[in-house]
Amino acid sequence: MSTVTLQADIKAKWPQGQSSYSPGSPEELAIIGIDLLVKELGTQAAQAFIGQVFEKYPADHMGAHDPERE
Repeated sequence: MSTVTLQADIKAKWPQGQSSYSPGSPEELAIIGIDLLVKELGTQAAQAFIGQVFEKYPADHMGAHDPERE
């Protein structure tokens, strides 16, 4: 599996408040994105939106592959 490192500063603002995020990995970025989707759309709408991504890949998709790490 390949390693991806992110360098990002995310600032999110909405009427109830604001948050700052600095994800360092795709996993952290995904959690932040999902959290913001749920806050914006609600649980069911966010799940439906995320479901669209899973429809693009087979259930056994193994992710990125890096032959140098074997």
